Amino acid sequence: VQLQASGGGSVQAGGSLRLSCAASARTFARYSMGWFRQNPGKEREFVAAIEYTDSKDITDYADSAEGRFTISRDNAKKMVYLQMNSLKSEDTAVYYCAASLSPLPSRRHDDYNYWGQGTQVTVSS
Repeated sequence: VQLQASGGGSVQAGGSLRLSCAASARTFARYSMGWFRQNPGKEREFVAAIEYTDSKDITDYADSAEGRFTISRDNAKKMVYLQMNSLKSEDTAVYYCAASLSPLPSRRHDDYNYWGQGTQVTVSS
């Protein structure tokens, strides 16, 4: 599975960005998808995850993302998105999309089998 993240950039605090992740998996709907972020010298941090089960999406968010970020997926296009609103300077990081064969959306980066290359998000105050 190959993942290609895009959509990062520079934005002022309070602004919005939409990250996209394109997947090459033939059975994309089987994968749980997650977004993580990382700053230099820090551990990779869970942001959001989504699982498609029984014809519905199950989502999970970090406390820092809840209410501001929305994760979604389009199984037909093999895409996952992260809509980020009300951005804060502390959201600045490299954002990674990841794919997991775990049955439920996971917050543990060890549960993810495939990773994209990352896209930089910079929020200036």
